[in-house]
Amino acid sequence: MTDILALCIPLAPFLIAALAVWTRHQRRMAEMGVTATAEKAAQYAANNAELEERIRVLERIVTDGSYDVALQIEALKDQKRVDELSQSVQDRKVN
Repeated sequence: MTDILALCIPLAPFLIAALAVWTRHQRRMAEMGVTATAEKAAQYAANNAELEERIRVLERIVTDGSYDVALQIEALKDQKRVDELSQSVQDRKVN
């Protein structure tokens, strides 16, 4: 028992220094983790704000009275394409 104590006494300063280095390293790693988390949170917040603004614009477009007119124009364009395709198919059958 005394042999172990005799060995530990000279090694104690080295063990304490190693503990201090390890503790400092762990603290720095935690600080880096906090910094990275804060940066990610800022990026998510900026992205979220951008998406919210886009949704506001879309809501304004949809609630605008001219939106129905735009839909009707698109429907007429689509109907015109269908009519043109069916006419070309009929022309092929005749020839």
